[in-house]
Amino acid sequence: MATTVRSGVAPHTPSRRVRAGRLARSVGASVLVLVVCLITFFPVYWMAVTAIQSSRLSTVYPPSLWPRDLDLTAFREVFRDEPIERWIANSALLAGMATILCVGLAILGAYALSAMRWRGRAVFAVFLLATQMLPEALIIVPIFKIYNEFPLLGISLRESLPGLSLIDAAFILPIGVWVLKNMFDTVPREVREAALVDGAGPIRVLWQIVLPLTKPGLVAVGVVAFFYAWNEFLFAQTMIQDNAIKPASVGLASMISMLDTPIDRLLAAGLIFAIPPVVFYVVMQRYIVAGITAGAVKG
Repeated sequence: MATTVRSGVAPHTPSRRVRAGRLARSVGASVLVLVVCLITFFPVYWMAVTAIQSSRLSTVYPPSLWPRDLDLTAFREVFRDEPIERWIANSALLAGMATILCVGLAILGAYALSAMRWRGRAVFAVFLLATQMLPEALIIVPIFKIYNEFPLLGISLRESLPGLSLIDAAFILPIGVWVLKNMFDTVPREVREAALVDGAGPIRVLWQIVLPLTKPGLVAVGVVAFFYAWNEFLFAQTMIQDNAIKPASVGLASMISMLDTPIDRLLAAGLIFAIPPVVFYVVMQRYIVAGITAGAVKG
């Protein structure tokens, strides 16, 4: 005999209280994300507002949260009075050299840790990551002394962008090695062993098999190295005194003085300085996400 269902509610339909709880959690998460975004982007917004309005409004209290009296004089004065184009070009050159060095060395180091078996590999990997605990200020004096007393091929490393790129690449290299190691670990060992059996050497396996399968990781390491070299200040300020090769991070700091700091021009220059890495990040964003999740899921 057929069983009659008395209630008109489906057996697994969530109750009104459950639906209300889900809606409250969703709204709460959205509000939290919105608050975090506002806190994160407000300094950038305030920098832009200060840069595009008249300088006399920069010191008015209480300040207006909305731009008034649109004025681009600060941008014109930056390009007229400061070598901002040279600073940006120096930063781009420095970041490019550091990125190439870091990616090239990280590929070799990560492949040695991932594909090769040698005594002390695990200890070396831990030691390599532990070097990230050393603050820059702790080793800046020894590096400065080394750069002064031991030039490379007769060229002074201290007053040169290539010498500075070596330092920047060295600081980001351990992270690059670990990211690429996780990426290389996702390549099946059987694929590498089959190539070796067919007569390919380790370098050929790396170049023709491993690297094409791990492009997202390569891009992620390159982006991290680019950002670090672009924003690095302490070593650049210490090593570079020649105005002709100052990167933008040092150039912007030179606009600050004890007597008179042009706030509107400084923030306009900072806004210009921030545009290239933002564009670079937007272009490479999908590769960055893939690289960050490297090794999270293995087949």
